[in-house]
Amino acid sequence: MKFLHPRILFLPLFFMLINEASAQKKVDYTRLVDPFIGTGGHGHTFPGATLPFGMVQLSPDTRLEGWDGCSGYYTTDTLVYGFSHTHLSGTGIADYCDILFMPTTGKPQLNNKDYRSGFQKKNEDAEPGYYTTKLDKYNITAELTATTRVGMHRYTFPSVKEANIIIDLQHRDPVMDSWIEVVNDHEIRGYRKSSSWAKNQEVYFYAKFSKAFKTYGLASDDQLKEGQKKLQGKNIKLYVQFDNPGEVIAKVGISSVNTDGALKNLDAEVPDFDFKKVMKQAKETWQTALSKIQVEGGSPVLPPQQQSNMGFGFGGFGGRPQNRTKTVDYGRIKQTIFYTALYHSMIAPNIYNDVDGQYRGLDQQIHKAEGFNYYSVFSLWDTYRAEHPLLLLIDKKRTLDFVKTFMAMQEQGGVLPIWPLASTETYCMIGNHSIPVIVDAYAK
Repeated sequence: MKFLHPRILFLPLFFMLINEASAQKKVDYTRLVDPFIGTGGHGHTFPGATLPFGMVQLSPDTRLEGWDGCSGYYTTDTLVYGFSHTHLSGTGIADYCDILFMPTTGKPQLNNKDYRSGFQKKNEDAEPGYYTTKLDKYNITAELTATTRVGMHRYTFPSVKEANIIIDLQHRDPVMDSWIEVVNDHEIRGYRKSSSWAKNQEVYFYAKFSKAFKTYGLASDDQLKEGQKKLQGKNIKLYVQFDNPGEVIAKVGISSVNTDGALKNLDAEVPDFDFKKVMKQAKETWQTALSKIQVEGGSPVLPPQQQSNMGFGFGGFGGRPQNRTKTVDYGRIKQTIFYTALYHSMIAPNIYNDVDGQYRGLDQQIHKAEGFNYYSVFSLWDTYRAEHPLLLLIDKKRTLDFVKTFMAMQEQGGVLPIWPLASTETYCMIGNHSIPVIVDAYAK
């Protein structure tokens, strides 16, 4: 008879305990992110749905102008104009907020003062890759999620005969040119060229709806034009109308190149209308990105008698309002601050090339990125100090793509980038801070 050594008998138990310990230590880092932090004060952040360094930032627009409207959203605002597909985070100059979608009910109203709606903070929620709110005027629940190049909307309408989605191409920045076209009863496409901080910014889009719309209307200068499938001008709007649809999902691909590029992005990244799947994938993508740095602890929990006046949340800084609690977990508070900051550090720069590699360069010509992703939105005079050194440590492949982007921009514009935004070099701030980013990458 053969006998097993006692230490061998304990091996399965040892590995079982290791696996259980590993499972217990698995942390959902997305729950440590509060996208509302920074939406108050002068943080200029937005709470909507995006992926790490994504082309799309799908978020509510509550403010049309002003310094604290740089991101399109401010925490104390109580009116929402709709949900647009591009946003800046943390900048000191306003731009973007392109291609606005707004669900409504009843007879379509095309003036933004008429179609906007009130909303309440208690009905708002957000996490990385997801945002939701309720439109009080229409009793509509709006939910947003995103892939890298596609924004996905889910609107739950009340039982009504006239359920609308308005697309406003005049929204926010001065428009130089725009057009919109009804392709069929499930699809639309369009284009918007605007001039603000980014001069000659061009955004193309292609949208598909999960249900057929029963009718539609195209308007120029808020005047409906009968019998038109396509309109062009500086103040172009469209509504599509559904008959008691319940839930409608809209998926929208964008591109700087053309509507074909937007359609390619749309079909490649979101081939169906499974909102939950896209939302789950967004959460998983953020979990992977945030888990590159693992932080524990922070400080011990204080007994109630030592923190009677310390029951606070982040509400004063734009975060979720929180009620006083008997105990304050300072470790979780500090971890939330840390992972929200890490989350914000991964919102920009933004991928700017389509899935086929094409993008609009700083020379306004169409180029193709071969073997790398081309990026835009580089606030280099800010980010060379801390963000780029951080990304070099935790994402070397992306940093290499940044450097290749700088080289491509130098070929297109004659100098290394200063503050490139969309396909424009803004030349904002003095100096050339792409140089230390390149040198640091070369050294490490």
